[in-house]
Formats: sequence, structure tokens, C-alpha cells
Amino acid sequence: MIRTVVGSFDSISEAASAARDLRAAGFMDNDVSVIANNQQRPADSSADSSVEVTEPDKVSGTATGIVAGGALGGAAGLAASLMGLAIPGIGPILAAGPIAAALAGAGAGAVAGGLIGGLTDAGVSETHAEYYAEAVRRGGALVTVRADDARADEAEAIIRRHGAFDIEDRATQWKSTGWTGYNPEAEPYSFEEIERDRTQYRASPDMRR
Repeated sequence: MIRTVVGSFDSISEAASAARDLRAAGFMDNDVSVIANNQQRPADSSADSSVEVTEPDKVSGTATGIVAGGALGGAAGLAASLMGLAIPGIGPILAAGPIAAALAGAGAGAVAGGLIGGLTDAGVSETHAEYYAEAVRRGGALVTVRADDARADEAEAIIRRHGAFDIEDRATQWKSTGWTGYNPEAEPYSFEEIERDRTQYRASPDMRR
């Protein structure tokens, strides 16, 4: 039986490293995907967000412009499928792997549903799919990998080793500040809001997967 293992990360560099190690462990390119928030610093608003390869931002891990492209395309080895998209309710993202083509094919009006629908179609519960979408909206990155039952625990261990956080614990934190559920019509988080949340997470780290 095939399962989809999902990890949610606060930084693009963590997600890219997890994707790289999954591929190194023998998981196929067409089974590994990465989705990352690509909200840029205001000064970077004119940057190309999809193609050039450079080093990841080692200071904050923020997915910005060509830096995020380098982290996903270079470190994760997924440059051929890397593309930038704008998702209603989430904002700009970078996606690589098979999920990138699925999101691009959904069309601008259906992309938000495509992210959640793609996860639920793969066996993720709708509740968790909405949590994962909200995590991306708030500046995070996702790694998904299709694995058979015999290797699912191995995939989870690789993802956990690279710092994936517990999505239910994180959703509990959001709810404690008034969040009531994923809203596809919500305003995307600004760079400043993303950095504010990251500071809070560092000060009070949640349990890891």
C-alpha cells in the first residue's frame, strides 16, 4: 500500500535538506515534492522567484526570490520542475516535484483548492491538509513523499531528522491566538508577519514530528 508522508518546516533550507536526503535514500524524484512560501522582503519585490540557483538564506531560512529557487532547485535537486505560483489566500509560493505540475494545471482560480485537494487525494485528512496549507501561508514549507508501507517509517524518520514540526501542535498554537480554520480568502502573510511568527516559534518551540 502506498502512503503519502508529509513534513512541515519553518525554513526552506530544512525542507530542501529533507528532500535531498529522501532522494539520496532512494526515494524517486517523481515521488518527492516541495512547496514553500515565497513571500519576499520588501526590498526584494522585483526579484525573479523561480529559476536561478544560489545558496539558501542561512540566516533566517526565509524563502525569498532566487534564494528560494536555489534552495529548492539546487539543494533538493528538483530544478527541472521548479516553478513559481500565486495561490489565493496563501500568496506566492515555489513548488517542485510532481505537485508543481498538478498545481499549475489547476488554473489560477483553483490553485488553493488544488493544494488541499492534492493532499486529500493522496490520503491526507482534510483537517490536516488545511493545517498544512495554513502552515505554508504563514511562511512554512512542505515536503511530501509517496512511499510504500515498508518504507514509510524511514521517510518519516528522515523528515523528522531535518526539523519537521508537529502540525497538530502548531495548529493548537494558532487556535490559541484566535485562528478558527483555513480561509482561502484570507490575506497572505507579509514578510514581517512571517518573521514575527518565526520569532515566537523559536522562543517557544513546539514538539517535533
